[in-house]
Amino acid sequence: MDLVYFNEVMDALERGEIRVAQKIDGKWTVNKQIKETILEGFKLGVIRNMSEGQFSFFDKDTFPVREFKADDGVRIVPGGTSIRRGAYLAPGSIVMPPAYVNVGAYVDTGTMVDSHVTIGSCAQVGKHIHISASTQIGGVLEPAGALPTIIEDDAFIGGNCGIYEGTIVQEGAVIASGVIITSSTPIFDATTGEFIRRNEDGRIVVPAGAVVVSGSKPIIRGGKPLESGVHLYCPVIVKYRDDKTAGSIHLEEMLR
Repeated sequence: MDLVYFNEVMDALERGEIRVAQKIDGKWTVNKQIKETILEGFKLGVIRNMSEGQFSFFDKDTFPVREFKADDGVRIVPGGTSIRRGAYLAPGSIVMPPAYVNVGAYVDTGTMVDSHVTIGSCAQVGKHIHISASTQIGGVLEPAGALPTIIEDDAFIGGNCGIYEGTIVQEGAVIASGVIITSSTPIFDATTGEFIRRNEDGRIVVPAGAVVVSGSKPIIRGGKPLESGVHLYCPVIVKYRDDKTAGSIHLEEMLR
């Protein structure tokens, strides 16, 4: 792979013409070739001093900080935000300071990335989402064929959350503050009494409209809880989104 082809792919990512992952016929599919191109960029680049003003950057010259124009229609509020090359932010998206968006990420229109949020490499974030302060959306760059972390349209992610390891948060789901979701943390659905575990692809899928809070479950051995009373962390679906839930987060629209 040469540098010309790499730059063409990065430019196309920034314009939103191509994506690392897309929903096709109802199923999310990864574009392995794009991820392979991003990985190749680390081999093609050399570390250079890319410092600007009071901010110091020493990184591979193939991945500088992305530049924006007013015509892009993206609000990036001053205060230390860094958006890496190869990331796409749609017109109408908002980034509060300081935040970080990594290469290959896709942030769709009407979405607010709040203060101290990090959006990892290749994460796919849909329309009209609020990712609240200090939340981490995990990156999945390797292996190239692995599906990244995905947040679908109209979801709400509370503050201090962590969504990792290729988790899919489906449309309209509400993740309350402090919830951590990984592929090794099954979610308990209190409305059905069943656990949601990894699917056949090895990832957790938060159902559409689910309202998820932090909870715990007892350690079970031999069919009985341990006498110690120690519990393990467990995300819990307490209900599915209704008019009351929608009303409680409607205020977010005013911030846009």
